[in-house]
Amino acid sequence: MENVIEVENLAHRYGKRSIYEDLSFSVPAGKIFGLLGKNGVGKTTLIKILMGFMRPASGRCRVFGENSHNLSPATRARIGLLFEGHLAYDFMTIAQIERFYAAFYPQWDRRVYYDLVDRLGLEKDHMIRNMSCGQRSQVVLGLIFAQMPDLMILDDYSMGLDAGYRRLFLDYLREYTSDGAKTVFITSHVVLDLEQLVDEVIFLERGGAIHQTSLSDFRTRFKQYQFRKNGCPNIPEKDHVIRNVEIFGDTVSLYSFQSRETVEAHMQSMGMAAELTRVEMNLEDAFVGFTGRY
Repeated sequence: MENVIEVENLAHRYGKRSIYEDLSFSVPAGKIFGLLGKNGVGKTTLIKILMGFMRPASGRCRVFGENSHNLSPATRARIGLLFEGHLAYDFMTIAQIERFYAAFYPQWDRRVYYDLVDRLGLEKDHMIRNMSCGQRSQVVLGLIFAQMPDLMILDDYSMGLDAGYRRLFLDYLREYTSDGAKTVFITSHVVLDLEQLVDEVIFLERGGAIHQTSLSDFRTRFKQYQFRKNGCPNIPEKDHVIRNVEIFGDTVSLYSFQSRETVEAHMQSMGMAAELTRVEMNLEDAFVGFTGRY
């Protein structure tokens, strides 16, 4: 299967602060990838590097087989890009911005644009500058879908969208990828939106460490266990068995890819005896457990 995105040995820094060191991953065609990580780990920076807007300290990024810093116009036309912030040409009207964008994309489908934007209930001569943040976001998403791109890169699409329109967007995204030929690389602060959408997830951590896995495998293997602190005065720390430890009041939560029996035996080997209870998690729970609350 063709890799739409390839990142090899990427390193990047802001002054003395290292963002990535030796970051490598690939995104095959026809998949929906969720890029997850806490604020400040470099998700938006990575997208800027992929699109050639920033140069890394070292390493290589390729999109559709081309170096990300030398993408041809034909390749750029295959990419639908949304940056955090939903910037648009606010001096144009709904109709003007559609005609402007259409000239740059050979596969442009204006019906898709108006199917989304007409739901706003605004006239086509309505100025974008006179829209709310959420309305401008809907216009931008309509412009991206109308491009009919082979690759969508969406950096926190949810800003300004209410729950109903967010759900409509996700329905469109599922339809857009239903033929198995389109690829999506998406970040979102609304982690639960991705639970029924993405095929694979990449957890990006500070310093560039990643964990790449299918969503189904992650949901099956990553587990939360709890016990009461008053029954075990010593609290284990993170190590090769216990991914994370969270304490709230008298409750201790342990997160691990190992079975309950393995974690209990591991604690006993360190002189800590506790009976663990398995706790079910949704994707947001698992995200917090994997990355930590703070």
